[in-house]
Amino acid sequence: MSDTVLGYLLSTGGLLLFSAGILVAKAASTQINLGLGFLIATTTNVVFSALAFAVQWWLRADGLQWNGYAFGLFAASGVFATYLGRWFFYESVARFGAAKASIFQVSSPLFTALIAWSLLGEKISSWVGFGMVMTIAGLMLVGYKPGFFAGGKKPPPSPSGQAQVKESLHARLLGSVLLLGLGSSLAYAVGNVLRGTAVRAWNEPILGALTGAVAGLLLHLLFSSGKQNFMQTLKSARRSGVWLYGLLGVLTISAQMCVIASMRYIPLSVATLVTLCTPLLIFPLNYLIFKDKEAITPVTLLGSALTMMGIVIVVLR
Repeated sequence: MSDTVLGYLLSTGGLLLFSAGILVAKAASTQINLGLGFLIATTTNVVFSALAFAVQWWLRADGLQWNGYAFGLFAASGVFATYLGRWFFYESVARFGAAKASIFQVSSPLFTALIAWSLLGEKISSWVGFGMVMTIAGLMLVGYKPGFFAGGKKPPPSPSGQAQVKESLHARLLGSVLLLGLGSSLAYAVGNVLRGTAVRAWNEPILGALTGAVAGLLLHLLFSSGKQNFMQTLKSARRSGVWLYGLLGVLTISAQMCVIASMRYIPLSVATLVTLCTPLLIFPLNYLIFKDKEAITPVTLLGSALTMMGIVIVVLR
């Protein structure tokens, strides 16, 4: 098996795991609130990846060859992707809806390609670039929903006086769909470049995923509200919701391991692009499992066809 084929298989595995995670997240969101669930999932990220690394350590014949530079890159990727990327994305979803947030999200491979080209000298052919643009256009159509161009929720009025000036600036920043959307996309892109650079210098995708998860969890615990009452809230939460978010954590960190590993063998932007094709699986599965009859429309089918054509061009470049 060639390295390129292995890279595509690993990224496809990440796609399947991320898709399963989205379906689990939809079921879990009806059980307990997103804030508690996010913390449960992130904690599970750390616990499961630590167990996976322990098993790998026990099975490996040679010891760990330490690389402090790559370790630092993996930790930094957790800051950008696990913490900042998720924060910008969830904030944009809460303020402007999933449709607008998703449109910016699919631009992440283009930012990844641009950063990888400018900093790492990673090049892609014109055909691959064309296939990426076609795929992203298709994903935008798949994620499109009527009313997408409607305005978001207006922020509440600010206090008067000097506090009003500061608060109005903060409100304007958080009220900008462009800032939040591009902030999420750029944060994920930077995180992907850091991960790809690290795994190519140090082939430790499991330890890399663990390092990034720990960094993201520490920042979440440091800056999130309500963490003091976490254990009390957890005890009173529905057990089914806790288990579902725990499963979500296992699926997402496993997907990250696959994607990180794939970045060693294929271009970073291509690995990112493959994992963003979750709508191609989510929409039909959402229809079959949750009976969402409005999920599949002619626009969805057109976007799916365009996406598949783009992926074929990228893979057969």
